[in-house]
Amino acid sequence: MTVIYLDTLFALNAIIDYLLLLCSARLAGEPLHRLRFALGALLGGCYAAALFLPGMGFLYHPLCRLAAAVLMVLTAFCKSRRLLRQVLIFFALSCAFGGGVLAVSLLGGRGLTLGGGVFYSPVDLKIVLVSAAGCYGLLSLLFRRWGRHTAAGGELEQITLAFSGRTLRLTALRDTGNTLTDPITGQPVLVVQGACLEELFPSGGPAPEELRNPAGALPRLNCRWPGRFRLLPYRAVGVDRGLLLAVRTDWVQIGGERRPGALAALSPTPVSDGGAYQVLAGVP
Repeated sequence: MTVIYLDTLFALNAIIDYLLLLCSARLAGEPLHRLRFALGALLGGCYAAALFLPGMGFLYHPLCRLAAAVLMVLTAFCKSRRLLRQVLIFFALSCAFGGGVLAVSLLGGRGLTLGGGVFYSPVDLKIVLVSAAGCYGLLSLLFRRWGRHTAAGGELEQITLAFSGRTLRLTALRDTGNTLTDPITGQPVLVVQGACLEELFPSGGPAPEELRNPAGALPRLNCRWPGRFRLLPYRAVGVDRGLLLAVRTDWVQIGGERRPGALAALSPTPVSDGGAYQVLAGVP
């Protein structure tokens, strides 16, 4: 008879869920909100432990399993603009990890067992944690390489911005989730990491604190460059009404297309967690 300790079961599944959430975020290029990942992992650990409590057999139903997994991902990625993709990536990683565990079991390993849809181990938890960390490192390495292949496939490209006679080359992500447009012209708006534009502006450009307070910065900037700066309203997950400082460029070169007078919204925060790109460009 197999003896299962609920505290070990909870800790093991919470740690594995955390690593899976972290790995799926890195794969998708999402910001690493580790506290939310930890909350999602705690939900996963609680669900795994609840399965073995008396009277909780209904939790084995596939719909309950699906609901628990979706709730865990929603907790971890509630502010993501590509939530459905994040759910699918997490499920794919979970299936890959579960398949690896079953493969090790078939080969006679005793490290980690998949039973009832949850992970448990008959060996020392320290060994399991080291194994889980190793699996996370391997998955991160493999999917980082896959991400570079995706970038080579055309999602990332070099763009050039021109302002007041100066030019600057940055890396842009072709982002289908960026639907920001100029309300006057209807043209798509680039979202640029504001801190990367210091070389584009001569002395007196937008300071970091001004990017966080665009309304207060607007009079000074338009006094320096009349008519070039404006406020751009936007909506995002968790932000019902927001304002970004936007600048009217001389032109923007994207691929073989030059867009005179294109509008660039200046983000006060990084647009890429790993720094692989500094611009979000909508896909027409």
